[in-house]
Amino acid sequence: MSRFFVGPENIGQRIIIIDDRDDLHHMLKVLRLKEGDEVDVSDTIEWEYHAKIISLHKDEAQLEIMDKQAFGAEPDLEVTLFQGIPKSGKMDTIIQKCVELGVHKIVPVFMDRTVVTDKGNFQKKTERWNRISAEAVKQCKRGIIPEIADTIKMDVLLDDSDGSGRPDIFEDYDMVLFPYENEKGKTIKEALLAAANPMYEEITGNTLERIAIIIGPEGGFSREEAEKIVAGGGESVSLGRTILRTETAGMAALAMVMYELEL
Repeated sequence: MSRFFVGPENIGQRIIIIDDRDDLHHMLKVLRLKEGDEVDVSDTIEWEYHAKIISLHKDEAQLEIMDKQAFGAEPDLEVTLFQGIPKSGKMDTIIQKCVELGVHKIVPVFMDRTVVTDKGNFQKKTERWNRISAEAVKQCKRGIIPEIADTIKMDVLLDDSDGSGRPDIFEDYDMVLFPYENEKGKTIKEALLAAANPMYEEITGNTLERIAIIIGPEGGFSREEAEKIVAGGGESVSLGRTILRTETAGMAALAMVMYELEL
């Protein structure tokens, strides 16, 4: 069943309006849909609809709502991936697979060992990355389109404006996981098992609704970056005995988090 995404303002009591040109072109020219065909629609916030096409033209489609349900395939856990920007087309793969695995948001980060440089074309890359996210969502039938945020630099990620010792961005998360190739003690399995313990919320005061994962680029993290992340409250963990590529590490960590903590 084909799936489309519209804003809540395009959804009425009985009728849904689709007016996005790309969606309309896809409906008419690619899927060759027609009046009477049925599709799924998400409002990108909370609800998904099963609807029947009652009119379809190149500038607008009207759909009759047949059923309305709360998201059925959207994870309750919100996981943000802070991804050290990799070379070549690796970011495309990271986005596609992490969206399928349930990531809530991906933030590309320029780190000390990032090889790629910003030549002023990253806005176009970000737009393309968001299109890749949207296509991945349609395939796996999630309720929202995970945002691929604008790129940031590592010093912005680690900025501590209030001098609390904890980076400002970290305050938005109940747990910050830092998979680090030099970590020899705690594994991500141990960290997640502890977090899954019913006593975790009582001990830490955290409800584990929002988790951040920080992944380095091909060259890994510099020692200074690693020290700042840990000092700021990031939980340094190992993903296993082998060293994973940057395009594999985020997927592996995300899959582990979802397996252990997603209800």
